[in-house]
Parts: sequence; C-alpha cells; structure tokens
Amino acid sequence: MTQPINTLILAVDGGGTRCRLAAIEGEVISRVEVGAANVSTNFEAACAELLGGLQVLAAESGREVSTLTRAPTYMGLAGITGEAIARKLAQALPFDRIKIEDDRAAALRGALGEGEGFVAHCGTGSFLASQLSGGRRFSGGWGPVLGDQASAQWVGRRALSETLECVDGLNGSSVMATQLLSRFGGPAGIVQVAAKMTPYELGSLAPVVTEFSDQGDELAKKILQDGADHLAGRLTKMGWVAGLSICLTGGIGPRFGPYLPTIMQSELVEPAGDPLSGAIALVREFLEEIESEHR
Repeated sequence: MTQPINTLILAVDGGGTRCRLAAIEGEVISRVEVGAANVSTNFEAACAELLGGLQVLAAESGREVSTLTRAPTYMGLAGITGEAIARKLAQALPFDRIKIEDDRAAALRGALGEGEGFVAHCGTGSFLASQLSGGRRFSGGWGPVLGDQASAQWVGRRALSETLECVDGLNGSSVMATQLLSRFGGPAGIVQVAAKMTPYELGSLAPVVTEFSDQGDELAKKILQDGADHLAGRLTKMGWVAGLSICLTGGIGPRFGPYLPTIMQSELVEPAGDPLSGAIALVREFLEEIESEHR
C-alpha cells in the first residue's frame, strides 16, 4: 500500500567539511549541522554521520526519527560520482522516498536561485557550473586525486609543494615558506606529514596562504593567481562571455576574485543563497514530482 505524501520534507547538503540537514514544513525550517559526509572518501563514516544527523534533527524539530524518514528527502552530497553509489547510499539509509545527487546541483541552485550565470565553487573540493536557458552544466568535482583545482585542499597542497621548491632554490624568498618549514620541521617534516594529511587537513592550510597573500608574500600570491587562472580558463571553455554573471562560492572561492581577469571581475555577483537553500529548493521540486505521480 502506498503511503500518503507528507507535506514534511527533508533537505541535506553534505560536503568534505560539514553536513547540514533541514526539516521543512510550510515555512517552518529546522536546521542542524554535523560533521563531514563524503561518501567516496569514507562510505561507512558518511552513513554514520547522516544517521547521526537525522537523530539530531529529530530532537531539534521535535519529531520522531520514523516521521522524518517517511518524508520526501533530497540529498546533495560530496562523493556521489554516479548512479551506482547513489543507489548504494539510498539502500543504506532508512528513507522511504529519497533523491540523491552530488553536491554540485544544490550549490548551483543555491548560488543562482532560478537565475542564469556561472558558479565557481571552491571549498574543500571544487567544481564549476552554469545555469543557462533552463539547462545545467558541470565541470570538475572529481576529487583530490584527479581534480579539485583551486580548492582549499589544492591551495594547501600547493603551499607545501612550493615551499619545497624554495628549498630547491627554484622559488624566491618567502616568509610564508619559512614559516611552513619551521612549523613542520623542515623539508623532511613536510614530506612526512603531507603523506598522511587528509583533504580537510590540507584545506586547513589555505588560510595561511590567504593571510600571507594579504601581506604581499609573492609565493602566496602566485598560488592564488594560479588558482584564478585555472578558474578563468575553465569558465571560458564552458562558454562564459561578458555579460554573464559569475558567482564565487565556498570557503576560499571569493579570495580568487581579485586575481581573475578584469573583464570577469566586473561580472562577479554575490550568491543568492547557500547550498542548503539550494537543496531546500530541489526537495520542493522533488515533492512536486512525487505529487504529480500520484494525481
């Protein structure tokens, strides 16, 4: 017997740094935040984080967990690389009606709303996206091994690798490099610690780069310029032209703005919302799809 559609809906935005869950009924929204949930990096840990978040959301919203799991649910999660892993996750979770996509769609919808333009999202990971003429297009988001250029973890990794280039005499002097060498116990220490660092831990070094770039450190500025050059090149290949807006999102994304070509800087806009607001919009669309199937 088909269960009746509940007006209660759930939205989830999960990334390499944090996972946010929201229960929505009408205009009332309960929100909670838990730890990282990247299903490709660690499937079991991501499931545990999502289930734990469900318990916290139940307490916050004053509802039973069983009530939440019957609600139509949309999840935009880091590490969803295709239908197979989305199905695996859906089977591992207790939801009756769930739609799972990678986290790019929610971030794009949150940043642009229903408007048109481009998004360069640079958090722990990175990707680019466009929303034009009713269609969506994505580039990147393939993880730290094969992609994530201009992400926080990429910036942190570059800081360490460029510091080693200073040791080799291939970069000029840098106060940032000197500090990193001192912090990690010299070049051997950097090599040792970098081999064990997670993307999140590498990303935690990104603020060091932005801080020193603000102080005029040429090496730090070079790293940010290289990231901005990557974004500019990809945006152009994806069809960006003057007159189309660009939204830089994620923890480090806006820091690339001053390093973009002047013509792109003139088209920068603030995000309309965040990835969770995008997930909320998408779960409302998912609810409409379910209701139309039952008419």
